[in-house]
Amino acid sequence: MKYFVKFFVITFFLIISTTAFAEQKIVVLDMKYVLNQSTAGKGAQDFLKKKFQDNAKKFAKLEKELKTEETDLLKNKNSLSEEEYAKKSEELRKKVFDFQTKRRSSLDELGKQRAEAKKIMNEKIEPILNNYINENNISIIIYKKNVIGGSKGFDITDVIVETLNKDFPSLNLK
Repeated sequence: MKYFVKFFVITFFLIISTTAFAEQKIVVLDMKYVLNQSTAGKGAQDFLKKKFQDNAKKFAKLEKELKTEETDLLKNKNSLSEEEYAKKSEELRKKVFDFQTKRRSSLDELGKQRAEAKKIMNEKIEPILNNYINENNISIIIYKKNVIGGSKGFDITDVIVETLNKDFPSLNLK
C-alpha cells in the first residue's frame, strides 16, 4: 500500500510537470469584425447595399404601378363587360406573377453575390491566418463568438484587419 501511494504521487507530479512545460499559444479572432471593418469587406457591403436599394426602388415603383392598375380596373368594373373584365383581370394577375418572380430572382441573385463575396473574403483571409500562425508559433485560433472571456492580448483581430487591408484592399464586385 505504501508503495502504491508513492507510485501514484510520483506519477501525478510527472504528468503535471510535463503539461506545465508544454506551451500552447491560443489566440482569438473576431471574424465578423474582420469582414465588416476591412476595406474589402466594407466595399463589398456598400456595393451590395446600393444594389439592394436600387432594386428596392425599382420594384417599389413597379408595385405602385400595379396597384394603380388594379384600382383603375376595380373602378371600371361596372363599365366593362364581364369578358373584358375577366381578360384584364387575368392580364393583371400575370403581371403580378411576373413582378413577384423578378423580385424573387433579384433577391436570389443578390444573395448569391453576397455568398460569393464572403467566400472570396474567406479565401483571402486564410493565407494571412496561416502566415500569422507560422510566424508567431500559434497553436490554435478560436473564433471570438465561441469564447466566453479572455484577455485582450489574445485578440489578433486588429492585426489581421491591417494585414488584409494592406494585401487585399478591394473585392471588385460587379
